[in-house]
Order: sequence, then C-alpha cells, then structure tokens
Amino acid sequence: MTPAPARVPPVGLQAALWRLLDAGQQEDPTPFRALLDEAEDAFAGSDEPLWAAWRHVVRARRSLLDGDPAATADGIAAARELLDRCPVSAETALLMAYLAHVETTCDHLDHAMLLAVDASLLTDGQSGQPSRPLLQAHRWLSMTLSGLDLEELAVAHAVRGSRVAAALPDVGDRWRLLLLAARQHVELAQTLRRRGDTDRAGRLATEAISHATQARQLPWEPEQADADLLDVVQAWGLVCSGDLDAALGPLRRVRRSLQRDGGLWLRGYTDLVLARLLAALARRDGDVTVGEEAIDLLVDASGAFAATGDRRRYRQALLELGQDYADLGRPAEALHWLEAYRAETGRAHTRGREMWAEMFVRRSRLREAERQAALLRRHALEDPLTGLGNRRSAERRLGTLRLGEEPLSLAVVDVDRFKEVNDDTSHTHGDAVLRRVADLLREHSRGDDEVYRWAGDEFLVVLPTATEAQAVVVMERLRSAVAEADWSDLPLTDPVTVSIGVATAPAAPDGEPGAVVGWRALFDTADLHLFSAKRLGRNRVRAHGPTDATGRGASA
Repeated sequence: MTPAPARVPPVGLQAALWRLLDAGQQEDPTPFRALLDEAEDAFAGSDEPLWAAWRHVVRARRSLLDGDPAATADGIAAARELLDRCPVSAETALLMAYLAHVETTCDHLDHAMLLAVDASLLTDGQSGQPSRPLLQAHRWLSMTLSGLDLEELAVAHAVRGSRVAAALPDVGDRWRLLLLAARQHVELAQTLRRRGDTDRAGRLATEAISHATQARQLPWEPEQADADLLDVVQAWGLVCSGDLDAALGPLRRVRRSLQRDGGLWLRGYTDLVLARLLAALARRDGDVTVGEEAIDLLVDASGAFAATGDRRRYRQALLELGQDYADLGRPAEALHWLEAYRAETGRAHTRGREMWAEMFVRRSRLREAERQAALLRRHALEDPLTGLGNRRSAERRLGTLRLGEEPLSLAVVDVDRFKEVNDDTSHTHGDAVLRRVADLLREHSRGDDEVYRWAGDEFLVVLPTATEAQAVVVMERLRSAVAEADWSDLPLTDPVTVSIGVATAPAAPDGEPGAVVGWRALFDTADLHLFSAKRLGRNRVRAHGPTDATGRGASA
C-alpha cells in the first residue's frame, strides 16, 4: 500500500503562497504554473477551510490563464463557498482580496465589488497588527479597486499597504508596495488632469515621484520588468506635474529597451504613457508629426491591452485615440474610435460605483458597515426608475443560465425615437414613458419570464424554455400592448412604440456540447435583430425565422 502524503505544516503552505502571489503578478504565466504544480501536494495536504479555499482560487487563476472559463467559474464558486468557514483574520482578508482580483480579471465586477467590500472591512479590523498577510491584502485590494475604476480607494489601500510594509523587515515587500503606491498615485493624477483638476493632479504626481524615489533608495535589486515599470511611473509623474520635456528622454529610453525584450503588457503600458506625453507636447507646440506619433503608439497600446485582457486600459486607449484624432482635426477617425470606446464602455459595469466608493469611505464599525453593504447590494441590483432588475442584475442572472439544457430566448426591447420624446417634451415625460413601458412589459410577459432595464431606453426580456417561435409570439404581444396603450395623458407628438430583436439558444443535441453558445453571443444576436427591426421601419419584432404576414414578425 502506498503511504499517504505527509501533511505539510502551515508555514510551508504560507511560503508556497507568497511565491505564487509574486509569480501571479508577472506577465509570463509559466513561473506561476510551475510553482502551482510544485505546491499542489502542499495545498491538498490541508483540509482547513482557508487553505482549501486557496487551493480552489489558485486553480481558478490557472484555468483563467489556460482559457478555461468553466473550470475558472467552478474554482471561484468552490472558494466562495468556503469563505464563511474561514476565521476573521488578515489571512482571510488576503484571500478575499485575491479572489476579488480574479473576479475582476474575469469581468465579474459585481462579485468583485462585494468581495472587495468584505476584504476592506477585515483589513480595518487588523490595522493595529502589521503582518505580511495584511500588507498583501492591501496590495491586492489596491489592484482590484483600480480595475474597478475606484482609483481614490486604490490609492488609499496602496498607501496603507506601504505603511504596513515599512513596519516589517522584508525589503522586497517594501519596494513592491512603494512601486504600487507610486503607480496608483500617478494614475489618479492622470484622471484628475483629464478632468481639469491640475492642482491636485500635480500634488499626486509629486507623491508618486516621492514614492518612486524612496523605492530607489532601498537596498533591493528588483526584477528587470519591475525596474522598468518604476522608470515609466516616475517619468509619468513628471508628465502629470507638467514637466513634459524632462520626462521625454527617460520614457524613450525605457521604450527602446522594452522593444527588445520587454513583455507585451509593459510595452503597451509604456506606449500609453509616452503617447500621452507626445499628445501633450503636440498640443503645446502645434506639432502635427508628434501628434501622429502619439496616435501610432496608442494603436499599439490598445492592441497590447486587448491581447493581455486589460479591458480597463484598452478602453482608456480607445478614448484617447478619439480625442487625439479630434485634436488633429480628423473627425471621421475620431468618431470611429469614440464609437468603439462607447461600445466597449457599454459592456463595462460602470454604473453605481460612486455608491460603492461612498460605502467604503464612510463605514465606521464592522457591524454597521456590513448592514450597509447588505442594503447597497440589494439596491445595486434594482433600477430605481422602473423597479426592474438593472443590467448588473441581468448579467448576474444570465451568468447562472445553463444554455443547451433546454431552449432559452432573449429579447432586446428598445423604445422607438425615445430621444425625440426627451427633446420635444421633457426628461420627466421621458421617465414616465420608461416607467409605463416597463409596467407593460411586466404585465404582458409570461409568468416565468424576467424583465430587466438594460440601459437607457433599452430593456431585456429573458424567456426560459421558450423556442424561437414561442418567443416571437410573446414579444409580438408585448409590442402590441405598447403600441395600443393609452398615452393621451402625456404631451407626446407620436404614439409610443417599441422595436424588438429576439435570439434563441436551442437545446443542444446529445453529445454535442460544442453547439452551445454563450449568453453574450446570444445577446449580440438579439441586438443585431433589434437593429434590423429599427432599420426596417421600427414597431416590429425581428428574429432569425421567417417573416409573418404582417411584416412585423421574424426575419428570414
């Protein structure tokens, strides 16, 4: 009989975890995979809830790197189930912060926000006890909050983490936290400059340069990629403080070095910063050639961020491409990139972040903060105007659907010429139209159908078990209900109508799981059919099947 593997003491697990966390920040995933292979037995040797949860979350991270979304989701779900059994501690705060970061990378921003709330609360309770788990919790919280566009909070946690690191003996941790603090300060400075708050941006840039200088003074030799990143951040600090000429030489030198042997993400990050500097110089000096170079760098940066899955900076690059083309007097190209930015931003969960930020900064006691968090979670899933579930709620629901087990249809509903309602009457009357349309959709849907307000004047209807033919019948009933409703109490120039696009995922044939589409592809198909309904005259339902006799049915 083969003997059972020896139980690895927690200290061995802890050391394995620190190595995994450091490797997880590197662009090249090979070291992370190799370290995880080595640590598998260590994690399997402990049945404590904390370490069992870590086993699942680091496996989820590897599945994410391997492009296996199903395994990633399973690992995340298993880790989340174990959280309630973990003790209140800095170690648990770190677990939550890292899990939130994985959820952010998966674009599960609602889940990431909730985990970040809980992790932040736990770090509050451990603030008087400096420890490596606590500084790592602040580190991963800061990166998660940055990914959620909560930059003020990202700066706060980076600073708190650097203070914890300063009280501990590990010089490498102190260096890494100072780099993170410098980076978060300068990124917030960039945002404030874009908003016109140059005074505060300058102060933050000065703080960033100070943190970078402190890191350089430490007796520590960082990895080359980290050293290059520090150079970029420090030069960026000079840009945000207004010293453009002093930053140009260092940034060009770093870029030349990275073009030879730098990682793809870091090359994109450097191109983005250099493009911002060149765009500022072009505006200052009226130099079109420099402006064109900035645009070329932004195109390269957007490609790098898209390839590495950095959706936040990809969106930033799209926006700045539109702005730079506009500065060069080329409106067609500007419109192209701004439309791409608008579409990409529409897929991001950006609504309600101020609410979450306010909850973060105003909490006082753990019990009260947990009560507020529960209340805000409920509000975050409801549209306050119509009372329907909002987009976040819809995406959470769609993420739980098991497509292929039985038919499922989605319908995207859009109010026709809604902009004219707002322009010709008032936004108050526009709100009244949206509320009434929402009520009609609820009233005339089937009992098991689910109606959500997706965005603006667009609604989503989920029709479980509905074939395409059944979904078209239901949506034709909803279309007719809106068209035949009494709108006479509102000062409208035209009756209110809706256009509807329908898409259906049929039950997958046995043994053919590859035929199942994801909900995002299904939604995009319904959105295309909605566009077809608009183009063909509005006030109609369009799907993939044949058109009915009235011309308001499905498309061929």
